[in-house]
Amino acid sequence: MQSFPRRNATRRAAARALTCGVVALAVSLGAAACTADPAPTSTPSSVVVQPGRPGEDATTVAPEDYEASPEGDTWNRADVAFVTGMIEHHLQALEIAALAPERAESDAVRAFAERVTAAQGPEVHALASWLQARDLAVPEGVEGAGGTGPRAPHGADHDHGDGVAGVLSAEQLDALEAARGAEFDRLFLEGMIQHHEGALAMVDVVLVEGQDLAANEIAAETGAGQGGEIERMRDLLDAL
Repeated sequence: MQSFPRRNATRRAAARALTCGVVALAVSLGAAACTADPAPTSTPSSVVVQPGRPGEDATTVAPEDYEASPEGDTWNRADVAFVTGMIEHHLQALEIAALAPERAESDAVRAFAERVTAAQGPEVHALASWLQARDLAVPEGVEGAGGTGPRAPHGADHDHGDGVAGVLSAEQLDALEAARGAEFDRLFLEGMIQHHEGALAMVDVVLVEGQDLAANEIAAETGAGQGGEIERMRDLLDAL
């Protein structure tokens, strides 16, 4: 028969173990409660979306890093040269397209000339408006846009944008005017491809050197549109 002192000793040992466990748990919980929360990381309260140049993605930056555009107009000489040159460029394209209805043999060539007229006519006035809004001279020949540029001398109808990339020479225009049928179709397509390639060269310059957003948007749209038209005209030329 087990004696009472031994049973009491066992109970005292168990009680001491339980007490130690409770104390340890309390200490652990107390330490956790007293531990300081980690310092919050600083995050910007807002971000600014900074637009990229045409063809580039926009980026997000902290407000203090935002490079805002200076107040007022931001155009430079490259923008003005592009807009002015493109007006001269479009005016000659309209002159070339006007020859097609009576001279072209291919219905596809006549249809293409109609699209050139429909697209580039309104674009001329949009370009002229860009110049007018900045009190800059508008080349002569823009009907209804109040041209303020120098008038072309009498008899110099073929003088379009001296130095403008891709424009046809007086000799090329004379050959177009004299041609009929399949020969006109060939000269028209070859000349218009040259013309469009010149426009793409102008676009490349202003997208690098210009700084006006509107002028750059016009340039990007011109590049995309005329690049596709070059491929179409090459297909037509191969089919002649």
